Amino acid sequence: MTTPLRSFLFGVLATLVLLAAGAAAFVWSGRYDIGADAPHTRPVFALMQTLRERSIRAHAADLAVPDLDNPQRVLKGAGQYAAMCTQCHLSPAMADSEIRPGLYPQPPNLSRERVDPKQAFWVIKHGIKMSAMPAWGTSHDDATIWSMVAFLQKLPGMSAQEYKDIVARAPPDDDMDMGAATDTDHHGHNHDGAPVAH
Repeated sequence: MTTPLRSFLFGVLATLVLLAAGAAAFVWSGRYDIGADAPHTRPVFALMQTLRERSIRAHAADLAVPDLDNPQRVLKGAGQYAAMCTQCHLSPAMADSEIRPGLYPQPPNLSRERVDPKQAFWVIKHGIKMSAMPAWGTSHDDATIWSMVAFLQKLPGMSAQEYKDIVARAPPDDDMDMGAATDTDHHGHNHDGAPVAH
């Protein structure tokens, strides 16, 4: 190896080591504000958004999608969504929730936004690190998660009354203890279809 090439490679290696040491020192200092009420810088946000989107797309690519038009599957998904999702992702009967304004990144309003079925299934099952999205696959089987995905395909454009009607007809979420309250229906949802707080 020639001396100029050796010097160049040494310079590249030294630069990489310095950059890594600087990044480690920055992380260790705790100076980056990780609070949910302090948005990421643009470069960090762009990096994390790209990482999230590419990861979900890659992991969901080979999933086999069942029949999402099955009425019973959609109906079951309505009950699941009302029990598990409305406080973050809202419903046609809700303008906002108590928890949603404090979440960062802001969860999508799924009553207005259609999601890819494969990606929706993967996200519901596995959750997303460093967000408010839990991994529901730890407590719900794949069939139940697909029912939520089926309902999500029907939700955008649904009126508040249509939403309330389908939730009222939905079977209860047997996987969750919804408790009992005085102003609720037999599914454990209040009159706007949101889960009972307890």
